[in-house]
Amino acid sequence: MKKKTKKVQRSVVAVERIEQAIFFIRRQKVMLSLHLAELYHVEPRVLVQAVKRNIERFPEDFMFQLTEEEFQNLKSQIVISSWGGARRARPYAFTEQGVAMLSSVLRSKRAVQVNIEIMRTFVRLRQMFVAHKDLQRKLAALEKKYDKQFKIVFEAIHELMTPPEKPRTKIGFQVKERRAAYGNQPKTNKK
Repeated sequence: MKKKTKKVQRSVVAVERIEQAIFFIRRQKVMLSLHLAELYHVEPRVLVQAVKRNIERFPEDFMFQLTEEEFQNLKSQIVISSWGGARRARPYAFTEQGVAMLSSVLRSKRAVQVNIEIMRTFVRLRQMFVAHKDLQRKLAALEKKYDKQFKIVFEAIHELMTPPEKPRTKIGFQVKERRAAYGNQPKTNKK
């Protein structure tokens, strides 16, 4: 009798890639049309055309177009080559509900699989955020209870809870030159 093995389905997109494409704009977590198009393997204009053909499915709380100021601010904060230097149109931002609605507009098999991964990522991020808030609340209650006795301990815990700063990458290049050994050269006999 053969054992039935459950087929494990591999993710079509790395979770880290999805997490890096989620931004916080207008007090909500969103994904930009150009990043979504990249994940779905479609041209950004094709994605936007599909959305515009079905605009009634995308109210303002599902999707909005970035203002020029928001777009410039985002570009200056996150240096990504795929933004395209001379883009004419500002990208659209899709909330979690808007991304879910995209699966009904883009009907490809990949779009459905990518949407599933994106929804799982949004849920995971929400769970992490709730857990972090709960931990902060509990720590604040403990601080009030144990005042100055454990001040050093609480400060250390707060320090551990703050995310580490990402090291800045140096821009440009360094030239390493050999230093001349002035005065240290062996003397030669001149005749």
